[in-house]
Amino acid sequence: MVSIRVRKNLLSLLVVGILAGVVPGYVKAQNCGCAANLCCSQYGYCGTGDAYCGVGCKGGPCYSSAQNCGCAANQCCSQYGYCGTGDAYCGQGCKGGPCYSSPSPPSTNGISVSDIVTDDFFNAILNQATGDCPGKSFYTRTAFLDALNAYSQFGQDGSPDDSKREIAAFFAHVTHETGSFCYIDEINGASNNYCDASNTQYPCNPSQQYYGRGPLQLTWNYNYGAAGNSNGFDGLNSPGTVGTDPIISFKTALWFWMNNVHQVLSQGFGATIRAINGAVECNGGNSAAVQSRIQYYTQYCNQFGVATSDNLSC
Repeated sequence: MVSIRVRKNLLSLLVVGILAGVVPGYVKAQNCGCAANLCCSQYGYCGTGDAYCGVGCKGGPCYSSAQNCGCAANQCCSQYGYCGTGDAYCGQGCKGGPCYSSPSPPSTNGISVSDIVTDDFFNAILNQATGDCPGKSFYTRTAFLDALNAYSQFGQDGSPDDSKREIAAFFAHVTHETGSFCYIDEINGASNNYCDASNTQYPCNPSQQYYGRGPLQLTWNYNYGAAGNSNGFDGLNSPGTVGTDPIISFKTALWFWMNNVHQVLSQGFGATIRAINGAVECNGGNSAAVQSRIQYYTQYCNQFGVATSDNLSC
């Protein structure tokens, strides 16, 4: 009887081993230990698709979280935190992904961003660009407001004056980065290598380049990958979308702002410079660029009738 049990156990182990060899990508491993192109699901299994890379994903190329939704790139995060498509997901209250546009996001402090960013304000920046600037016909107030629908918390935290300072800070950086809406792509960007090969979550496509594009000059493969997942486009394989679709372009700028800059606003304008390009400009790296950003910020705060924040420089 013992020998029969042993043979049965050995046979069971052999079957398990064969099955593991047939489906190597979808097996559970200690701490996941998935291959670089596989996600570790919330239950500790390796694979691809929503079940593995979506809600609860623990590692690998997980879908970027939109308000804890973790939706696929082509899905919206609804106001209730569910992933899907159509009016119920991409309409009113949509928190992330390819949300439908709306005239203006809801206000939480009495400030409507569209009332601050008027045609006159936006066009005053745009009119500084010469007629041959590629951004002259690319950047529009309508595209900005459409993109804003996916980031309704922008300009809504704190007091009304805090909101105006955030809007002033955002457009100060945009004005500086684009030369008053003149540039879409980084000057000589193609000559720079913005591929972080160590980032396995967002691996570079060797046939693509991740130089600066759009209102805040989005750069690096990991930013393109994450911004693409959050905004419904393939950032790693089609980074050029940021330079050809004005709504996506503004969405990536707002995505970067809300994920990297928004949380440091209370530390002063200097902290926003550090968050955007601190390694190059701060601590004496490029004082002229820092002063340019401060000048625009001060100008826009004056236009909005609010005092600037403290700690202007970095």
